[in-house]
Amino acid sequence: MKFLRVIVAGPVSSGKSTFVQTASDTGMIETERLATDATSFLKAHTTVALDFSRLILSPEMELHIYGTPGQSRFNFMWDLLIQRADAYILLVAAHRPEDFSSAQEILSYMHQRVQIPMLIGLTHTDCLNAKSVGEIIRELGYLDEEKSQNVVTVNPMNKTSVIETLMMIKSLILRKVDVT
Repeated sequence: MKFLRVIVAGPVSSGKSTFVQTASDTGMIETERLATDATSFLKAHTTVALDFSRLILSPEMELHIYGTPGQSRFNFMWDLLIQRADAYILLVAAHRPEDFSSAQEILSYMHQRVQIPMLIGLTHTDCLNAKSVGEIIRELGYLDEEKSQNVVTVNPMNKTSVIETLMMIKSLILRKVDVT
């Protein structure tokens, strides 16, 4: 069986844990703990190590999906998880422009460590005050036409939306394998 490892990264409260849980065929392993820093203003619990789930695509292929913590103080986990990844998805909450710099920091961090397929998944696009796709692309420095093709909207609570995003990242992985 072939296992593809996909990392789901992003700032705090961008939808990573929900995405991983929604994707799962088998249940999720999570490391949620009581938030004790500024995160507690957004939510009561936060991921401190990783989230993990599996999505069985066929008898021959399975996705292993790992969610990272959002706080940069846990960046050692980003490093551990990205090193063996086949691809990653950076989730960015469209209604929280104050987090765009954190998203840019994570994107830069990952790019410095690996050159693997990636997607930017915009969440919360239906919320009041959500920025447009174009505004977010500019904020993240993704003005390049080729890069901006890797930006999608995703609803982490919707199974169809999550699966479509995972199928896109799977295609990018397999395309890279065919090229190399």
